[in-house]
Amino acid sequence: MRTPKKSLPVAVAALTAGVLALGVGSASASSAQTTQSDASPKPTIVLVHGAWADGSSWSAVTAKLQSAGYTVDVEANPLRGLATDALYLRDLLATIPGPVVLVGHSYGGMVTTSAATGNPNVKALVYVDAFIPDQGDSLGALAAAQPGSELDPSSSITTVPIHDAGGKVVNADVYIKPNQFAGLFACGIPARQAAGLAATQRPLTASTLTETLDSVPAWKTIPSWDVIGTADKVLPPAEQQIMANRAGAHITKVDAPHLSMISDPDVVTGVIVDAARATS
Repeated sequence: MRTPKKSLPVAVAALTAGVLALGVGSASASSAQTTQSDASPKPTIVLVHGAWADGSSWSAVTAKLQSAGYTVDVEANPLRGLATDALYLRDLLATIPGPVVLVGHSYGGMVTTSAATGNPNVKALVYVDAFIPDQGDSLGALAAAQPGSELDPSSSITTVPIHDAGGKVVNADVYIKPNQFAGLFACGIPARQAAGLAATQRPLTASTLTETLDSVPAWKTIPSWDVIGTADKVLPPAEQQIMANRAGAHITKVDAPHLSMISDPDVVTGVIVDAARATS
């Protein structure tokens, strides 16, 4: 049965009211949850994926953390630019009551470092094969600071232009070529799984590569932990070590590629749990 056109505004109004009602209900539920969690020392674990990935890259770690009794929130990182992505994460963190352990993989470390600054609920930062920037650092500069990265822009990436409403090119989306993805990001991960990761990758805007961290980095006031994949072909382990030392992070090394949370989820989960326990 078709809905008469004249009833569409009524339907839209009803839908809007329903969404608002859900928002009110969610707020009430959150308040109740806060009361119930007062006696629990476990923080919420917020996982932030990096470029050329999505939230599913945290699937194995999420399952292990949930089995250990932790509440997990996997953020959908927009990948539209450092300032934009950090603001989005900052707003998401504002909706989470109680203590938080904030975990960033790769470019996600840039975002968490910015978003957590000044947030008293973030009790620990965990970096996984991640960029740990200082004020003024950019993604591109950090990636090239030490030799060892095999991510060659001339052969590893492809770009898709982004147009404004008038048709002018204002940016570009950067993808990793599928035939390069496994060798760069997923060495040691089963070929079928690596192919799936390559096919479902989400692009990063090109301008993000040169965008600098303009705020005081969160690691200057929040304790941090770092997992360094010693077989990383994207972000050189030598640079990861330098950044981790600068941040005073508790360092764990694992023989893993750039996607260590997929290849070695037990190690990554263990470090996150260590950070969470240190907050209680």
